[in-house]
Amino acid sequence: MSAPSLARLTRVELRKMTDTRAGFWLLVAVALGAVAAVLTTLLSGDDRDHTMARFFIVSGFGAALLLPIVGILAVTSEWTQRTALTTFTLVPQRGRVVAAKLLAGCALALAVVLACLLLAALGTAIAGGHWNLDVMRVAGGTAYLLIAVLAGLALGLLLMSSAPAIVTYFAVPTAVGILIELVPSLRDPSQWFDLGQATSRLGDASMAAGDWPKLAVALAIWIGVPLAAGLVRLRRRELS
Repeated sequence: MSAPSLARLTRVELRKMTDTRAGFWLLVAVALGAVAAVLTTLLSGDDRDHTMARFFIVSGFGAALLLPIVGILAVTSEWTQRTALTTFTLVPQRGRVVAAKLLAGCALALAVVLACLLLAALGTAIAGGHWNLDVMRVAGGTAYLLIAVLAGLALGLLLMSSAPAIVTYFAVPTAVGILIELVPSLRDPSQWFDLGQATSRLGDASMAAGDWPKLAVALAIWIGVPLAAGLVRLRRRELS
């Protein structure tokens, strides 16, 4: 019997992210976060905020609050729900399963981008605002959401337990932010290791030439290292 293709594995992983009760309601919460951000801007913002670019940015930020949790659960549920034995028995090449999860997470992030574009268009139409969204802002917002879900997947793979991974995802960046505020000498170097700062200019397409190396280093720290360490741990972990 031939091994399933990567495309088929990706479809399976995408279905696993969306067709469970927890996955469904989490995606509903992601959508509500985007809707709430657009409504808040629509009701409280002034004319300068009532543009398609602004609506797209805020809807992306709203969706990104919980989107990484989808990525975390996509990995950790294999162990918390004890499906890892079935998954890795059917597909012994564990790296292929991880690759499928990453691709499925990216596909889900792209679907969220489309939803944000729809919300932005709806908000602009209601407000009678400016249709000023350009390709660079869409690309930046897409990159922001892709980074969010990949960071969740990488952390989930590293810790392989839902609650610790979720707590860590929110607690560590908060602790880093507090440390930066308490230690002024860290403010300049923090642009290289604080993912929030490194990605803050993606949405409004204001990345300068010097910002890209900082983003690359931050991505290596927050996605590359956990992903690599998680893959090593996954290969060594016994199925049960």
